[in-house]
Amino acid sequence: MKKKTGQLVTPALAILSALLFSTLFISLSGQDPVMIFSKMVRSTIGSSYGTGQVVFRLTTLILSGLAVAIPFKLRLFNIGAEGQLLMGAFAAAITGSLIPETLSPALAIALCILSAMAAGGCWGLLAGVLKVQFGVNEVIATIMLNFIAQGITGYLLTWHFALPSTVHTAPIRAAAGIPSIESLTGWFANSPANLSLLFSIAAALLFQIILFRTRFGYEMRAAGLQPEAARHAGINAGMHTLIAMTTGGAVAGLGAANIILGYKHYYESGMTGGIGFTGIAVALLAGANPVWIICTALFFSSLEYGGLTVNAWVPKDIFMIIEAMTILLVISFSALEKQLMNR
Repeated sequence: MKKKTGQLVTPALAILSALLFSTLFISLSGQDPVMIFSKMVRSTIGSSYGTGQVVFRLTTLILSGLAVAIPFKLRLFNIGAEGQLLMGAFAAAITGSLIPETLSPALAIALCILSAMAAGGCWGLLAGVLKVQFGVNEVIATIMLNFIAQGITGYLLTWHFALPSTVHTAPIRAAAGIPSIESLTGWFANSPANLSLLFSIAAALLFQIILFRTRFGYEMRAAGLQPEAARHAGINAGMHTLIAMTTGGAVAGLGAANIILGYKHYYESGMTGGIGFTGIAVALLAGANPVWIICTALFFSSLEYGGLTVNAWVPKDIFMIIEAMTILLVISFSALEKQLMNR
């Protein structure tokens, strides 16, 4: 089997197998799988509101998937997208609430997005510095940084920025809000889908070009595949590590644009809902390919919202199992494929 064919077949087989297992689980729970899947389809792509909900989740999932995929090109496993997203969301909310009311919408949105990306990027850079300067494993560093980010944002929210008798920050200025898709096109009525979807798709396409069509991307991939050979060729792997971790964090921070500027308009504890962790699954299923991440993010966002719509019949935990099984099957099929190719 050719490598490119394997890259397509393996995720497809994993998704198909996971759906077969989910059919079995639904049957064991006493429900009709056909009815459940039919309702899920009608509630997502069969409904304007449901499609908007999928689009809203898709936006942040693309960015959190990219946050994992970019460092992965250097064989760095960024588990910290959740913490980077938290820091970015908090920075965007505070910036948006403090900027002058007279600021133009373009400048207000740009300032909030830049602050979110800077906060997420700095959080990713910390893990990169620990890796390059002290040899700290990036998995351990990013996991710990997730806890620290949760603690910092929780402390700042509770003791300094929460409005009296609430658990959220002051709302951002009206000028900093990203318009909903409905307000411009009439699509996805009453859903939180907004124009930050364009940012996430543009980011995926931009990184596809950078990684596979530029010298910088070639050096980054070479440093990940053959570190020793890359070092002898004059490639600075340490610098690429810092850039990859910072870029990944900044992209995760950009995800705050969807949640804070396009939907909530303030920060509150727990609002990211672990979407940074789901980004790991999105990136792995896509083989860390930026364009494929759009497709796998769509699969997971459909599964997440579709699972909510049938929660009255089937526990949503079943769909969490499906997500986890999909990743396990991708890893298993990939390992099996390598064994067959090496024979």
